Amino acid sequence: MLTDRDNLLRRLHALRSEHRDLDTVITRVTELGPLDQLQVQRLKKRKLGLKDEISRLESRLIPDRTA
Repeated sequence: MLTDRDNLLRRLHALRSEHRDLDTVITRVTELGPLDQLQVQRLKKRKLGLKDEISRLESRLIPDRTA
């Protein structure tokens, strides 16, 4: 049985992978002739959303430390 931490780590890995893949797609789309600016904006927005979700998951994995 997977723990909550294991589930978070698996989700984090999947999000990081999708983020890298989007980076590759954005690079390829911008290098190919005429740009579909709307498509590029949507891809970048999705990538930013992934980055935010990755940050939230990372902060949940870091234990709170009290002084």
